[in-house]
Amino acid sequence: MYITHLRIENFRNLEVVEFQPELGLNYFYGENGAGKTSLLEALFLLSRGKSFRTTSSIELIRYQAENFRVFLEARDGEETLRLGLERSKKNWRARKDGQDVVLLSELSRALPIVLMEPNSHALVSGSPEGRRRYLDWGVFHVEPLFLDAWRQYSRGLKQRNAALRWGQAAVIDSLDEIIAPLGEQLSAYRQRYFEDLTAEFSRQLDSDHAGLQDIGLRFHKGWKTDSLAEALQSGRERDLDQGLSQDGPHRADVLLERNGRPVKSTLSRGEQKNVAACLLLSQAELLKRSGQDPVILLDDLASEFDQRHFREVLQKALSCASQVWITGVQANGLEGNPAVFHVEHGNILKVV
Repeated sequence: MYITHLRIENFRNLEVVEFQPELGLNYFYGENGAGKTSLLEALFLLSRGKSFRTTSSIELIRYQAENFRVFLEARDGEETLRLGLERSKKNWRARKDGQDVVLLSELSRALPIVLMEPNSHALVSGSPEGRRRYLDWGVFHVEPLFLDAWRQYSRGLKQRNAALRWGQAAVIDSLDEIIAPLGEQLSAYRQRYFEDLTAEFSRQLDSDHAGLQDIGLRFHKGWKTDSLAEALQSGRERDLDQGLSQDGPHRADVLLERNGRPVKSTLSRGEQKNVAACLLLSQAELLKRSGQDPVILLDDLASEFDQRHFREVLQKALSCASQVWITGVQANGLEGNPAVFHVEHGNILKVV
């Protein structure tokens, strides 16, 4: 898949932006604050339904505007895809190929985006929540039933937590019968994907990451006993005391270890960035193998890596995606023959 046309209106400092990116590598350069990251953010938001920079939609709407709009056309094989998203301070509206979209997950499934940005190292050093989101996004794209199972489980979990706070033992019993099998199902989906992810991650590390090849991944499903039903039962008193369910797939994590020990506190920031890049590129490669061609976004990559690793990440990105977008501050920062766009004061002009 590759994007052939993008239009953005009233998104941060981008008043009206419209241009045609090209197949392969697209390079956007300009001074800090020119709107390069906002450009990638708008595209990411159209795919994921949320920003990677803020949780507030108000921050995304240009000053004195009522809403923002993002629209694109893309080619997927012989087919043309059209996606659009409009968001005000209170409401959103999305369309796919001229039809209203009820769930934003429809946009995510249609337009897989892999993003690498300056905070991506949090995949290694950050909380389990970020790694769960990373894992679940990959599972979502290969397991059609995953999202529905996750929604059902989340509703049941919310009800169980409420019942715990009110001490409603009979309600908790009935909910455990519902969420235990759902939790097992979610974990099975994750485990299948995780096995492929682990193999690809090892391959990415082995390619050219001296000193990091012995880092491995371990999947923690979110409970320690054989079955979730057993874990919920044995932890009942503790859950009642805390008013929260402490066991289940909502507590899962992807653990990065060396010789059985966590590495996130021992790796340098540069090493964390290299490991995070391998995680993200592994996910892009698995998407490609599944027949889903992702678009890869690389924000300010040159400032995050030395020249050797910069070239390596870029080469790998181009090998597993038909289209790569990269931002930078230098006018001639890339080798080869990329499409080059100058970003200045919220405007985008094609240079080459």
